[in-house]
Amino acid sequence: MSNTIQLTSNPGKIISRMVSQSHFLRVSSGKKAILLFVLLILSGCKSRQLTIPTVQMDIEPEFWVRVLLLDDVTGCTLKTVSPFSVLNDRTDPQTQITQARFSQINVPISIELTNGGITVAGQAFADDKIVIFPDDPYVFNLNGSDYRGKVKLIINPDGSSFDVINLVPPEPYLAGVVGAEMPGYWEPEALKAQAIAARTYCFYIKKRFGANRNWDLKQTAAHQVYRGLAAESAQIWHAVNQTKGQVITCKHPDGHEDIFPAYYSSTCGGHTENSKNVFGDSFEPLVGVPCPYCEDVAKPKFFFWPMIQFDMDEVSVKLLERYSKLKRLGKITNITTASHSDYGEFSRLTKVKLFGSTGKSDFLRAEDFRLTIDPTGRKLRSTICQIVKLRNKWAFFSGRGWGHGVGMCQCGAQGMARDGKNTKQILSYFYPGSKIISIY
Repeated sequence: MSNTIQLTSNPGKIISRMVSQSHFLRVSSGKKAILLFVLLILSGCKSRQLTIPTVQMDIEPEFWVRVLLLDDVTGCTLKTVSPFSVLNDRTDPQTQITQARFSQINVPISIELTNGGITVAGQAFADDKIVIFPDDPYVFNLNGSDYRGKVKLIINPDGSSFDVINLVPPEPYLAGVVGAEMPGYWEPEALKAQAIAARTYCFYIKKRFGANRNWDLKQTAAHQVYRGLAAESAQIWHAVNQTKGQVITCKHPDGHEDIFPAYYSSTCGGHTENSKNVFGDSFEPLVGVPCPYCEDVAKPKFFFWPMIQFDMDEVSVKLLERYSKLKRLGKITNITTASHSDYGEFSRLTKVKLFGSTGKSDFLRAEDFRLTIDPTGRKLRSTICQIVKLRNKWAFFSGRGWGHGVGMCQCGAQGMARDGKNTKQILSYFYPGSKIISIY
């Protein structure tokens, strides 16, 4: 790391490290005092390491990541540790015009939708899109959570609510993802593999879907979990810095080399799954591979999960609400396995058949079925299970693993790293045929 100030568990003990790397900012002695003050305000007595300043603030616009923090809200609370500007919305930062300056520091500021427009601390703005740009160290607090970069507010088309989007450079974004998706105390090689996989997934989703919406990714497990500064630590930043700009690529059907959706999940249960069976897409590296590594890493209660039951009527309602095509079935009366991947001592459901009270039937991918019944994914943890009807409930038993099982098994990556495998070996194993390149 370069030019960082780290806050240890003792807020009074500050360790300053200066390592020359071109992409980090030079920090003068005067700025160090300011940054120390910032750290103490942000962290209080929390046992957390923060790395500042925020890097890559001058990176090219196409690399910035747009994270949806809040959607369809009528108000939120902002707090900053430095003055900030309100800018008009322009793609090119060079053409952005400052509409207002606010000097409040560490004071909660109310942002509201008033008379169809956005007000910040009581000051109204006519544009339906504005950008809040904090001064150095480019950190803000939204509804109690700390993030880096800028905030974009967009009024929705009906004028009744607005979305809040974090505009953040890629490496600070990754620092908020890697520490949320993988424990920071895990092996460095596993953390680096996670950083490369998460960076690849980010830019694939941004490229594939970002052009058609105002944001690139959500901050939830719907894409990949992003917790901003709360996820950061010295170990996480080391993994991010050591893999700066690195992604994995593969040959696409038309022969060109490009990034792909580098999916990953917590615990595959012993064998990863072919993406085509789960998400419907097909990429060379996203095929299932044996994983003898995750069982020794995952907690037993997560590797083997207990039987879980759901009310039959509740299941039927959720399925019909989510999928309009199923309404012709009437009430769901039976569920059977339509297809599965057999891995010897266990199998993963890949498709289920649903039978309705009208006598009709239809099919769903098993992963879609699982997340419709349990959107959190914390109860019905995977599709490695069996389904049986118990009176007025559906019971899922013999469960193992956690997540969709496609791509890198995170516990498996940790197991491989414990065995001495390096980042390249981990990624090559879980994404066969892929290769690592740098995009900036």
